[in-house]
Amino acid sequence: MNNGSNRTMDPSCMEKPPLAMDIIVKLDIFGIILYSILTFMAAVSMLLFIEECIYIYRKVPANKKSVIIWVNGAAPVIATMSCLGMWIPRATMFTDMISACYFAIVVFKFLILMLEEVGGDEVFLKRAGRHKLRISTGPCCCCCPCLPHVAITRRSLFLLKLGSFQFALLKIVFTILSIVLWTNGNFDLADLSITGAVMWINPFVGILTIIALWPVAIMFMHLRTALRTIKIVPKYAMYQLVLILSQLQTAIINILALKGTIACVPPFSAAARGYMMSQQLLILEMFIITLVTRLLYRRQYDPLPEEEHDDNENTKMVVIPESA
Repeated sequence: MNNGSNRTMDPSCMEKPPLAMDIIVKLDIFGIILYSILTFMAAVSMLLFIEECIYIYRKVPANKKSVIIWVNGAAPVIATMSCLGMWIPRATMFTDMISACYFAIVVFKFLILMLEEVGGDEVFLKRAGRHKLRISTGPCCCCCPCLPHVAITRRSLFLLKLGSFQFALLKIVFTILSIVLWTNGNFDLADLSITGAVMWINPFVGILTIIALWPVAIMFMHLRTALRTIKIVPKYAMYQLVLILSQLQTAIINILALKGTIACVPPFSAAARGYMMSQQLLILEMFIITLVTRLLYRRQYDPLPEEEHDDNENTKMVVIPESA
């Protein structure tokens, strides 16, 4: 096939991603070393996670075990799924969906984690009874400082939880729907036309993601001072980093591949090569994040000290007026 520049396009550039055996057969020395190192990193990430689970079950109070395991598992699970996608390129869509579903649950679990670190819902409501929530924060309302502060009540706490939980639930629902449509030939990641299912499902899931991240940011801004002794700021930073790398970075690379910016290198088409680059980057990045999160969460889980009743601005909490 001539592309107008007196060059012939390799037929594999127009085909589906190669099979796993095709990749293994065509690996050179550099490819063997690269795949071996990345596979080793993914395996070590999962082994460290399993060891961390054992530590958590032995050392952590019962009310925090589940949420800490869920949050700790984000990076190892994504690294493992990326490794499977690296070796089996035709399964990339499914491995990415599994990673995205897991992280959707992690978004909700991180909100619950902050509440459990305070002592649970009842203790949080008791400690924060005289404070208000600042809702002018990202990713929805960071440019709206004029928004009113919201009193901390059972209803407002329920709405915060609901805002994050809807993403964990609906992400799984839309993933199942996407797989069903894919089996019927209606869901194609390369089809960016207005009539394609991808153009309707993915933007809607993006809106749900933004809505889910907002309650977590609100709760973090409110509790970051109270939880500073348990290193909540670097924990939140790792959670945000996983989000950016697994969602935004992957989306950018895939869009560049679909637009032809990333060149075709047989046996990989441009799109397949973009997915491959994304998987390999994620393995390395999630391995590093796994090591960091292991250090952050491996500690003694002692109760938080009682809140000092002062109006210091450094607490970043807004006191409810007496007339309220």
